[in-house]
Amino acid sequence: MAIWRPHQNIRVKALGLHWRAGGLLAAEVHDDSGALKGVRPLGGTVEFGETWQETLHREFREELDVDVVIQSGPLVLENIYEHEGQTGHEILFISDVKFPSGAFVDQDVIEFSEDNGQICTARWFAPEDLKSRGIALFPDGLSGYLRSGWGQSG
Repeated sequence: MAIWRPHQNIRVKALGLHWRAGGLLAAEVHDDSGALKGVRPLGGTVEFGETWQETLHREFREELDVDVVIQSGPLVLENIYEHEGQTGHEILFISDVKFPSGAFVDQDVIEFSEDNGQICTARWFAPEDLKSRGIALFPDGLSGYLRSGWGQSG
């Protein structure tokens, strides 16, 4: 397992929220010991000259080989966080996305590779059940917006 640390500069990212039967598609986030620390919706870093929408399309094509339809304007969050003792700082554009009809309907778990070769596991999680299971939803603050009814247009 690769050990990850936050970049020491502000990163701009785009995340896509895909919903299925009340579950949010999110990738597992592990600590250095390999224990599940939390989950995070799929997406990635906005490249120079790229819009957040272009980032979502590119990231879902690269990671899942699927074309998404963006279904909402973005929620913009600033996230300053700690991971394994290091501070990270990111600005996030978050939007509901829809998959093509039939995509992943028979799969509860999706494995994909990040651009660094690391294998990741994603599955659909009921956001309201995460806290009771001791699993955080990243980025910090997203769960509050979801509880208020934001999202789930897909």
